[in-house]
Amino acid sequence: MPKMKTHSSLKGRFKITGTGKVMRYKAHRNHLLSHKSARAKRVLGTQPIMAPGDVRRLAQGLAQLK
Repeated sequence: MPKMKTHSSLKGRFKITGTGKVMRYKAHRNHLLSHKSARAKRVLGTQPIMAPGDVRRLAQGLAQLK
């Protein structure tokens, strides 16, 4: 049986750390930034670790990125 393909749109949206945790990007950072404070923009630039339940849902789409 052939290998599962990685879902192409997921490749750029998530990053897998060296220890296997999945990092995601935050929303609301693309445009309309002028009314947001510098602190809010800085916090939106961070990449939080995804919850284990969400990672299980992504596991099939990120098949080859592990």
